[in-house]
Amino acid sequence: MPKTNVSHSTKIGPEERTAAIETLKEKELDILVVGGGIVGTGAALDAVTRGLRTGMVEARDWASGTSSRSSKLVHGGIRYLEQLDFRLVREALTERGLLLQRIAPHLVKPVRFLYPLNKRIIERAYIGAGMLLYDIFSYSGGRPPGVPHHRHLSKKQVQALMPSLAKDALIGGITYYDAQVDDARYVSSLARTAASYGAHVASRVKVEGFIKVGERVVGVHAHDLETGETFEIRAKQVVNATGVWTDETQAMVGERGQFKVRASKGIHLVVPRDRFQGKSGLLLRTEKSVLFVIPWGRHWLIGTTDTDWKLDKAHPAATAADIDYVLEHVNKVLAVPLTREDVEGVYAGLRPLLAGESDQTSKLSREHLVAHSVPGLVVIAGGKWTTYRIMAKDAIDAAVSALDGRISPSVTQDIALLGAEGYQAAWNKRQKIARRFGVHTVRIEHLLNRYGTLTDELLDLIHEDPSLAEPLPGADDYIGAEVVYAASHESALHLDDVLARRTRISIEAWDRGVSAAPVAAKLMGGVLGWDDDTIEREVAFYLERVAAERASQLQPDDESAERIRLEAPDIVPTD
Repeated sequence: MPKTNVSHSTKIGPEERTAAIETLKEKELDILVVGGGIVGTGAALDAVTRGLRTGMVEARDWASGTSSRSSKLVHGGIRYLEQLDFRLVREALTERGLLLQRIAPHLVKPVRFLYPLNKRIIERAYIGAGMLLYDIFSYSGGRPPGVPHHRHLSKKQVQALMPSLAKDALIGGITYYDAQVDDARYVSSLARTAASYGAHVASRVKVEGFIKVGERVVGVHAHDLETGETFEIRAKQVVNATGVWTDETQAMVGERGQFKVRASKGIHLVVPRDRFQGKSGLLLRTEKSVLFVIPWGRHWLIGTTDTDWKLDKAHPAATAADIDYVLEHVNKVLAVPLTREDVEGVYAGLRPLLAGESDQTSKLSREHLVAHSVPGLVVIAGGKWTTYRIMAKDAIDAAVSALDGRISPSVTQDIALLGAEGYQAAWNKRQKIARRFGVHTVRIEHLLNRYGTLTDELLDLIHEDPSLAEPLPGADDYIGAEVVYAASHESALHLDDVLARRTRISIEAWDRGVSAAPVAAKLMGGVLGWDDDTIEREVAFYLERVAAERASQLQPDDESAERIRLEAPDIVPTD
């Protein structure tokens, strides 16, 4: 008898993409997921691990929309306690513990925050009660939370923890823990994990319409943006997980959606870690919402804003006013103010909020909704990054309710991402690994915290070609092997995919990846078969993007910023 594999390749490189598209064209699926963000990739993993024939397509790159432009936090949401949304907080904290300890301990890490106090007794009692409730809820999932409890600090203790805070900015503080994640890397890992269980996944495949028999959706018209080929994908159930594009996707069906999704823009600044001293992140109140100052390797992430956005959804632009707003609020607590010159990176993203009657996006729901808008089509919208697994489960539950036969319930609470199994053991022997391969321990730590036990595959590349251990120009944290691996194993098809999402060079490097671009493009070209003209074209498009983003961030308003940003075309147009 021929050998049958119960799992598939852990690679999703060019060959795997071609094979996936061939299967999507030839075989009817049980579930087709449209959208390759955090919810879409989560839904694909949920469906395939129930034993369903599953496909997933994304018009651009994995996580190229909202899912790569978040605050990079896995958190319960302290501010939702004040809104009395206890169910959402408890659910998110349960998920936080699961991601930290079981699903992705190599990617999700504890992070400490300080909440500065300005008023004596009453504020400490009020905020402290909220933090206590936060800790209690973190145990409600039936497992330890994976992070320490909150602590009350005196003014002196706060000053020791955060020496760069202005002495008159607080009278004490409370510290608590949440978790953080490289959001884009998590999503690409999720897509790979789904593929390893047998899902047929392909990025740069755009859905241009739905196939209907009577009133029932039975598939989609798809367009491979890399080759220009158009084809049909047949599926018993289609899941629309397109986030801020939900309304546009629904319009293709010719039916009015049961709910609307409203986009809210949030921007973040990236500042070098040495611009101010601190051993903790910060949670600051603003007149509209909250502002986070988040430790991020050799950087701080500072954000976010919360403003309505009705312009181009693919490329939301940060304005000078957005940047000044964030600087103004963080400078209220810093002894030495930050200036525009201190900002090394900026990124803007859109939250998909369920539209309600409120005019303020900060008051719209972070809950999610699932609807069978027409037979054969499930829509999932709203929610927050941390609860993606619950959202994905709910979407697939709705889809399988319309399938014949007995379908297994979701098992993703027990499915670790690729690289997670054995991570702690690999971490414990990181010094031995470093000695064996002749690289610094810090480099091994960097790789383990990005790839987990898949680090072996990168070290194999370095063993074959020692030059791949060299750091990229202007981006010392990243090495050549990571670029090669992104193209061969992680479905990176263009230079922007690597510099903006497989790595975070586009926001972490002072020149936003301009120096690294030619080297990275040449390394990618060796995997993807690019000639010199293609390499030059990839670099040129990336440099145009960087220049347009820098210029847009000098504009006074959204309309001006968008106009400047859109002057740099995408290397693969989706229109």
